[in-house]
Amino acid sequence: MKTRLTPFARLLIALTIVLGVFFGGRYLLEKYNIQVPGLPSNDNTSIDTDNSSTVVENEPTEEANSEVSNATVKFNYTPPVPTNGALKGVVELGAAGFNSFIVTTDNTKNWNLEKAEWGNSLVYDGLSSGKDVKAGLKEYIAKMLDYGVRGKDIHFVVSSGAQKVATTQTIINGLKDLGYVVNPVSPQQEATYALYSVLPKSFENNGFVVDIGSGNTKISWVDNGQVKTLETYGAKYYVDNKNKATVYQEVREVANKIPKHKTATCFIIGGVPYDLSKMAQSEDRYVVLKEPEAYNAEGEKMEAGLNIYQAIADVTGCKKFVFDNKANFTIGFLLTL
Repeated sequence: MKTRLTPFARLLIALTIVLGVFFGGRYLLEKYNIQVPGLPSNDNTSIDTDNSSTVVENEPTEEANSEVSNATVKFNYTPPVPTNGALKGVVELGAAGFNSFIVTTDNTKNWNLEKAEWGNSLVYDGLSSGKDVKAGLKEYIAKMLDYGVRGKDIHFVVSSGAQKVATTQTIINGLKDLGYVVNPVSPQQEATYALYSVLPKSFENNGFVVDIGSGNTKISWVDNGQVKTLETYGAKYYVDNKNKATVYQEVREVANKIPKHKTATCFIIGGVPYDLSKMAQSEDRYVVLKEPEAYNAEGEKMEAGLNIYQAIADVTGCKKFVFDNKANFTIGFLLTL
């Protein structure tokens, strides 16, 4: 005999099924984080009262992103120290002033920087404007002698950019009158000396060197034991009214000649890279520079240098540009003596 359900009983059964489906479905949605349009989510998202915007609370803020992008990347490398080394001094006659370095070097060409003076433009300007050249040079050289460098171990190098400056010849003549040999160098020699001073042996297989000077930029790398060099515009190309886009394109064409397997790490030196490294406020010898577009140029020279840096970074794809606070091409010159 069959039992008939009353209408009220049928309603209760139907309601039980509907509620079971609803709560069971809600459980599954929450468990597997399934989003359904029209239903509030269970994540860390809050809705503005005016429904005009959605704010995700666990998303990094713009300030936090800025702090991450500006973090200093460490370059962990310790160069070998010289053994039983001797003091040597070198002075660079640059296009805008004197740079001088006193180093300890040994027979295996390991070196350590003992003292450096950058950008002695006042000395340079005074000598080139009619001041007693020999007296001024004696005073300048005396600082090295007082430090303990022997007179015969003080050397003078004229950069390729400085050779284009007419007043440099006056200083060269004064040095010769004092009995010093003055060594003018070509851009190719500069590039080679820069590599000797800055590129560690362990990076020769996959690294290259860039020296951004005022008068020109030198690029170098090692190929089967031989140093290969390139030259392009320097950071003062704006003085000659050169177009920024033209320089960028020509630097790209030059840097494109670097073998791709040599572009993992770039060791970079020069005036503009030095200024960029100072922005990191790091006391480390090696400073990994940020990507060129991350910097705001301060002056025409930095803007031009960043344009060159950008062109090299773009065409090589290199992501690690390491500035060496102690290296200079003239130290590389000392290592060849």
